[in-house]
Amino acid sequence: MAGRPFSRSRATQGLADKLRARLLMAQEAGEQFDTESGLPGSMEEQPQGPTWYEFALSYMGRRWPMASPNYRDEINESLTAVTKAILPKTPGRPADMALQRALRDWAFVLPGPNDREIPADSRAVLNWVAENSPPLRALDDKKIVHTVLDALKLKLDGTQASTEFAKRKRKGFVAALNYATEIGEFAENPVGQVKETVSKKVVEVDPRVVANPRQAANLIDATSYVGSFGRARGRRLVGMFGAMYYAGIRPAEAVGLALPDCYLPKEGWGSATLHRTRPTVGKKWTKTGEVHDDRGLKNRAPEDVRVVPLPPVLVWMLLDGIETFGVADDGRLFFNERGGVVGSSTYGRVWSEAREFGLPPELVASPLAGIPYDLRHAALSAWLNAGMDPTEAARRAGNSVEVLLARYAKCIHGRAAIANQKVENFYAEYA
Repeated sequence: MAGRPFSRSRATQGLADKLRARLLMAQEAGEQFDTESGLPGSMEEQPQGPTWYEFALSYMGRRWPMASPNYRDEINESLTAVTKAILPKTPGRPADMALQRALRDWAFVLPGPNDREIPADSRAVLNWVAENSPPLRALDDKKIVHTVLDALKLKLDGTQASTEFAKRKRKGFVAALNYATEIGEFAENPVGQVKETVSKKVVEVDPRVVANPRQAANLIDATSYVGSFGRARGRRLVGMFGAMYYAGIRPAEAVGLALPDCYLPKEGWGSATLHRTRPTVGKKWTKTGEVHDDRGLKNRAPEDVRVVPLPPVLVWMLLDGIETFGVADDGRLFFNERGGVVGSSTYGRVWSEAREFGLPPELVASPLAGIPYDLRHAALSAWLNAGMDPTEAARRAGNSVEVLLARYAKCIHGRAAIANQKVENFYAEYA
């Protein structure tokens, strides 16, 4: 233009093709080109806005203060996966694991990477990311959006991730772009412009993990044999595992269960008023810097409570534990030797060892009651099999009726044989 060459670059071939097409259309329409910018009047370039990485940092900073520790982890996980997927695969790109560590540990946490000292190798990686991140508006290109969505379906080793894992990362990506749309970076969320099959099916509980009452009772008893008698690693947690099975309480709810919230009569049924969870989330996600979060019930308002009936066998377990070990300083029923909160790794190891004692050899290697949460699965399945009204079962469990029936309406281990016998008896009546 006027004897001077002009050039423009775009992050992808698709975006470059769009620019070229607009230039040709302006030329054919006879538009006058500006001698300073080299562009027709209809194409005077607007500022490209922030890069994806700049936007992701600001988005994380905005969401962090109000987010729960688990949600902070989910946001970090999603932004890390998207950033790795959107970065160009050019010479000099850091290795995937180096990107993963730098983004997960130093970029998408507060204080941010520009507000604290970080290791030199991670600083070098993040400098490369900042210099090579495409603009946020590159996500207007549907090919890039598809590339990111495909990447979110994979684990770190490149294999297919579970549906729940992929949906969690996709949810974080969509939420970030919803915010970008709200502040005017996009006319509408780019993810909504691509066609993608997303599974909405509720993940059902694998019936192989669900123990019958005899197996569950044997396993809970077996936890008392884990560890030495003096340290009582397992004996301290008998009531906690009992609460998961006999009352359907989630592990994080059982960890936070305190004596003032319980009614424990000498005879008959008791009750527990649940209002607190103590999930293990990691120090960098909590406001207090502690490993365990301290918050309300899952998917409920902070002030919500849930009253759960406690059958006599569980009341006895809890009273026996109180008599033997007492309670923690804050009234918690279950605590470690130092009075601290029981970590998920601690009760997970106890359960793993208890399975060796409480199951026959042919079932130890099976999925049956493989993790403590499977006790809750067994509890809810037992309630439904016993004929409990689904509305009441859902209320006790803290689930919706729809989720309860979709996930937990399974036969407990060995129940199929009883059902088969009923069918045989029916046919025998007509033989």
